[in-house]
Amino acid sequence: MSNGNSPEDERPFEDERVEEDREEARPSIGRALQQARIAAGLTVDDISSATRVRMNIVHAIEADDFTACGGDVYARGHIRTLAKAVHLDPAPLLAQYGDEHGGRPAPTPAAPLFEAERIRPERRGPNWTAAMVAAIVAVIGFVGFTMFQGGGDSGGEANVAEGSTPTTGGSASPTTKTKKPTDPKPEASDSAIAAAPQDKVTVQVAAADGRSWIAAKDHNGRMIFDGVLEQGETKTFQDSSKVHLVLGDAGVIDLFVNGKKIKDDFQPGAVERLTYTKGDPEAG
Repeated sequence: MSNGNSPEDERPFEDERVEEDREEARPSIGRALQQARIAAGLTVDDISSATRVRMNIVHAIEADDFTACGGDVYARGHIRTLAKAVHLDPAPLLAQYGDEHGGRPAPTPAAPLFEAERIRPERRGPNWTAAMVAAIVAVIGFVGFTMFQGGGDSGGEANVAEGSTPTTGGSASPTTKTKKPTDPKPEASDSAIAAAPQDKVTVQVAAADGRSWIAAKDHNGRMIFDGVLEQGETKTFQDSSKVHLVLGDAGVIDLFVNGKKIKDDFQPGAVERLTYTKGDPEAG
């Protein structure tokens, strides 16, 4: 009778070693997210701005420290959001997190919490509608009041309706109030950009071929805009001397600087950091 182990007895231990080797070959969740971010040419600041996940949490997750997330539900939500921002499929990372942290928790409507900021531009439609309705009501009310008082003629009413300055001193203040609800952030057409003041730099960003995250800062480094442009949307920025841009997907963007279209060879998915001044474009 032999006390040695048979080959069949040793096989389970060999299978365990093979499985351990596979686990070691697979990168950690944080390492996978960090490598994808670097490959996309994005900084932690870029990712934080695009996803609204605080920079300290992004750093912690890339170091595989999930304690700052505040629980499994929030950790999974952050992993899903960061993976999408760097063009990774979040499903394998979430499965890996479940294997390493005790399985998947009970279903929780966490996704809307982490996706709320990414759909923010789509909620601006109702705000525009309300602003236009408020402006129309204000103009109609003012014209009606003027007619009732007998203090204005048809020419004056036309000036008020068009938003120009009336000739009478008494109606100047109400006219200013009616213009405020209809004064949106710059959304100029090509012709409006061409007529921009020569003492300023004017940059128009149009999402012509798809959606793209963009950020714009003035010459002092203050954030002018930070969000996603859906396909067909346009944003225009002006500054006294300089406009800084970060384009998350430069290949889908059309740029107009000081009334001239910028001819470029930006590739789909490319991240571009650009700066324009009053003298641009010098070429192209």
